Amino acid sequence: MGPSVYFRDVTVVVEGVQLLGRVNAVIPGGSVTALIGPNGAGKTTLLKVLLGKRHYTGNVEFRDNDDKEVSPRFGYVPQSMEFDRGLPMTVLDFLVMPFQKRPLWLGRNTVHVHRALENLEIVEAAHLSGSQIGKLSGGELQRVLLASALLGDPNLLLLDEPVSGIDIAGEKLFCDLLDSIQHRKNFTMVIVSHDLSVVSNHADYVICLNKSLICQGKTEAVLTPANLLTVFGHHTEIVSSHRGGKIDSPGKSRE
Repeated sequence: MGPSVYFRDVTVVVEGVQLLGRVNAVIPGGSVTALIGPNGAGKTTLLKVLLGKRHYTGNVEFRDNDDKEVSPRFGYVPQSMEFDRGLPMTVLDFLVMPFQKRPLWLGRNTVHVHRALENLEIVEAAHLSGSQIGKLSGGELQRVLLASALLGDPNLLLLDEPVSGIDIAGEKLFCDLLDSIQHRKNFTMVIVSHDLSVVSNHADYVICLNKSLICQGKTEAVLTPANLLTVFGHHTEIVSSHRGGKIDSPGKSRE
């Protein structure tokens, strides 16, 4: 099982501006935990704290099932990736490049190629191995980025807006794929999402932020009309959830 994460009085201040203030929260081990909140709430900032890419005060603890401190193996899928879409690089080149000690034009390392192909199989994208990465659709690119994140055999996988830029049909396929992989490997997964339907359908646990902790708990207990009104300041509707159905219906909004 992936590690549990404990945030204790985590505060982030950048150039005198407080991005997060005294956050005390927990990410249960082996769960799918969603970070939700309005724009500028500090969700991505909290991911960067986890990755060690943002200075903070307070403490972040990673603990195993026996409550012993551990060092997690991270996987990270960013919201977007900036690169030259005209670059003549295949998906396989992209996946093996970080592990190569020699230039790709001298040939790919067979061990790295095997691992890359295995992970493309896991994300159901083996057919993309020879495709030029700049010509992939949004959904295809997300699968390749997921395969890249899985190469390090993470026990803590972080995803920032994983279905951003994917159509609704592709969104469901990608989320179902994530569920399947997470259940099979039993790692801890953290997603940042504005899409409350995705959160309702796929998260076990929810942390609501707006520069500080608003509420946290099991999904069905947190995604209530009262909590959503507190977090977002207006009514929302969460469409069709296998975890508990529609939450509210005064007005439809995809946060």
